[in-house]
Amino acid sequence: MKTFTDRVYDVVRKIPKGKVLTYKEVAKKSGSEKAVRAVGNILNKNYDPKIPCHRVVRSDGKIGGYNRGASKKVNLLKKEKAIR
Repeated sequence: MKTFTDRVYDVVRKIPKGKVLTYKEVAKKSGSEKAVRAVGNILNKNYDPKIPCHRVVRSDGKIGGYNRGASKKVNLLKKEKAIR
């Protein structure tokens, strides 16, 4: 049986280039709608480049955190045309 962390990574791996999901959407798709904060903590600890954590944003439209720096997250999302 997969752990919640594994399910979060599976969901995030499937976010296509140029698209984003919110932390809440990732939590729901991972099987625990209320685990929004847990999703953020899981992604903050990820350094695997195959898991595009930068494609997960806040529900209020703000970018949210990124373990390599918020400006790097913004630059990656702009490069992928996920934001302007």
